[in-house]
Amino acid sequence: MQNFIYKGAKTTQISFPLGGIGAGCIGLAGNGRLIDWEIFNRPNKGSVNGFSHFAVRAESRGKVLDARILHGNLAPPYQGELHAPRFQSFGWGPRREYMTGLPHFNEVEFKGEFPFATLTFLDHSFPGAVSLRAFSPLIPLNDRDSSLPAAFFEYAITNSTDEPLDYTVVGVLRNPLPANNLNTVGLHPWGCALHMTSDGVQPGAPSYGDLTLATDAHLSSDTTVSWQQYWFRGVWFDSLEVYWKDLTAGGRFQNRIYPPERAGENNEGLLAVHFSLQPGESKTVRFVITWNFPICENYWKPEQALPEGISPTWKNYYATLWEDSQASAQYALTEWKRLFDETHRFKEALFSSSLPPAVLDAVSANMAILKSPTVLRLEDGTFYGWEGCHPDAGCCEGSCTHVWNYQQTLPFLFPKLERSMREADYRYNLRPDGGMAFRIQLPLGAGLWNFRPCADGQFGGVLKVYRDWKICGDSDWLRRLWPSVKKSLEFAWHPDNIDRWDPEKTGVLWGRQHHTLDMELFGPNSWLTGMYLAALKAGAEMAEYLGDEAAATEYKEIFAKGKKWADTHLFNGEYYIQRIDLHDRRIIEAFAKDDSVLMGGSTLEAYWDEEHQEIKYQIGEGSSIDQVLGQWHASLYGLGEVFDPEQVRKANAAIYKYNFIPVMGEVYNPCRIYALNDEGGLVICAWPPGVTKPTIPAPYSQETMNGFEYAAASHMIMNGLVEEGIVCVEAIRKRYDGERRNPWNEFECGSNYARSMAAYALLNAFSGFQFDMVHHSIGFQPVRLQDGCFRCFWSLDSGWGEFELTPEHASLRLLYGHLIVRTLRVPFISGQILSSVQIGNRTFPFIQTNGEIQLKEDVCIQAGETLVAFFHHLYEKPQ
Repeated sequence: MQNFIYKGAKTTQISFPLGGIGAGCIGLAGNGRLIDWEIFNRPNKGSVNGFSHFAVRAESRGKVLDARILHGNLAPPYQGELHAPRFQSFGWGPRREYMTGLPHFNEVEFKGEFPFATLTFLDHSFPGAVSLRAFSPLIPLNDRDSSLPAAFFEYAITNSTDEPLDYTVVGVLRNPLPANNLNTVGLHPWGCALHMTSDGVQPGAPSYGDLTLATDAHLSSDTTVSWQQYWFRGVWFDSLEVYWKDLTAGGRFQNRIYPPERAGENNEGLLAVHFSLQPGESKTVRFVITWNFPICENYWKPEQALPEGISPTWKNYYATLWEDSQASAQYALTEWKRLFDETHRFKEALFSSSLPPAVLDAVSANMAILKSPTVLRLEDGTFYGWEGCHPDAGCCEGSCTHVWNYQQTLPFLFPKLERSMREADYRYNLRPDGGMAFRIQLPLGAGLWNFRPCADGQFGGVLKVYRDWKICGDSDWLRRLWPSVKKSLEFAWHPDNIDRWDPEKTGVLWGRQHHTLDMELFGPNSWLTGMYLAALKAGAEMAEYLGDEAAATEYKEIFAKGKKWADTHLFNGEYYIQRIDLHDRRIIEAFAKDDSVLMGGSTLEAYWDEEHQEIKYQIGEGSSIDQVLGQWHASLYGLGEVFDPEQVRKANAAIYKYNFIPVMGEVYNPCRIYALNDEGGLVICAWPPGVTKPTIPAPYSQETMNGFEYAAASHMIMNGLVEEGIVCVEAIRKRYDGERRNPWNEFECGSNYARSMAAYALLNAFSGFQFDMVHHSIGFQPVRLQDGCFRCFWSLDSGWGEFELTPEHASLRLLYGHLIVRTLRVPFISGQILSSVQIGNRTFPFIQTNGEIQLKEDVCIQAGETLVAFFHHLYEKPQ
């Protein structure tokens, strides 16, 4: 991949998601096919929707010169697929729905800059140049438009011959609903729409829905549109046979209509756009595919008993905004220019950032998770997430707090949606004693998940409240949540905490600690104690702001004790460890009566290895990738020190030294295979020579999991280990190069895995992004400059834009929304002082102190405006 362009074999694994947040998506394959139709309220990997596709035709004086499906060659293997229906499976060749048996283009170049994909179709024998720009709206802060259930396609045709030609671009869509298919075509003031419904499903049923294929081409004076409501119905290969005859006959398509009783099911229809081009002339044609499947159900727990008054189904948020797929199509076509412009403005700002290519690739590509079926939006707009996706179902339910802890994309791009996760968590997962379930149940109100709290998820919730408060500056929001947040934090020492995390208020976790590696750690360890310490520090600041002085004082005292103990007793001189005697059976006997552990059985049965006389699933003296995770959170959110800074830097260096494996094919891994052969990556735990490795260590220890790696790599960068961090990121993205794996589907426990959105932290790490909207403060401290210059995208609750630094000025450009600023932190070089602060012709009084620009009053920057701080030097640079 170079300049985000994928060619040849590097296109074979691509599925680029087009859809809305919580609305599902359609995948655009590397060769232009429409795959992974995940629009039916659940994952649907590997699917196609009949013969849905786009095609192009060229004619001269009524004679068809060429007609082709707008696909490139199908990549091998060609033997067929195992476990497909008989006569269509292995030994029968590629599926007919792939349409590789019809004339198509030899090659496709795929440029992927999420949320845009640009495909160039290459074949010298076709009389014209053809390209596609596909996208779906992704506009930070505008969650409504970004949730639109629509895929946008804009085909550009250029007449590269020396004679006038007539061209036709055809869009074909299959009706996936049961009989009777009801396909209709309507000419509207906003577009021509092929609308697909069925009389075989009743409104209110989870399988009820509709689709639309629409174009606005007929609104132009130089284009005409024809259509077929139905393809020819028959048996064997009749439908495709007749379609190809109709396509290559030239001219307008003749409509075909069937009465409902003969329409059957799975019947395609088409829209065709016709136009003429002079030599060298170009034309663009727009299509949208929209869908509406409004009713969701908990298909993964169909037998669950629900409290009285709780319905087993709920409505998709997008279905509360757009009545059906025609309404979505109308909105998409009439608002196309604005939706494109605002999405493109975001893409340009992001891709103009001064980040290494692999870093920019990681940050942008993982935003695609928000458009995948990992994400739902409930009827009131609440955001909900799986961990990832099985091929045909969500994987690991419940907006799992210890997984969603890592991701940083949503809180900055769509902070309102992130806050909805906090509100749901503290409303539906909090127990009376302050313990919290870490998997929220659907439908909301269904009750608590029956498992013990997890330490990292629970303390991460406190940190996320702190972060989200600083992003939005809404102290009333914090005040509403504070009683619940406080209760959850104080669960650490609550007498009913059967895990006995910190009953003596020492600031250190001593008891049994469930965590994201799906088992229990026993005793002090820097990973989970660090999360506890960071939560205490955040809790103290929030309590102090809200006037809860008693809580603030207590949290500060506990934090200070815990930090001192951890820095002294958990750091081995090179990195942080877990303090445990693996042979002391009494440690787990203390919890032997409690059978609430994963994998069944009691704690003693699950964790004691009788043969080796050792406690299982621990880290011990190993180097954990997450050993300073609490400090990562704290540094990203402006909380300051959780551990000793010099020790943290050494720990990051040790993670790179011991956990980074350049060639995974040379090491042992009994776990899941996420990196292999010549691929590299950071493993979850490593045991340097000379230290004791547990016989059966923490689960997943030898795995490379992207989200963990991004967190560690961005933390390295924040601690001055810039090159090391880049090496780690490059190793991850090498694994997702379009040939080995899909660049827009980083997986862990399933596809489209939420934790990979930790990649967004790389942007904030490189820019040294600082934010505190409570006090109207924003800042940037780039980790490296090129000729004194730096540029980056940034986003907060009220607005987003670009920051640019040059030797002459620092500028804060608003591209969307607004931003109130009182303090701007920027790096000053020796001899450089501030001369003025301006927006256009307006000048603002300021004080320059300790790298801060303090404005005398709040300044509101509106979209389209730029706040510029101009520098000058006390002395001239030597010539």
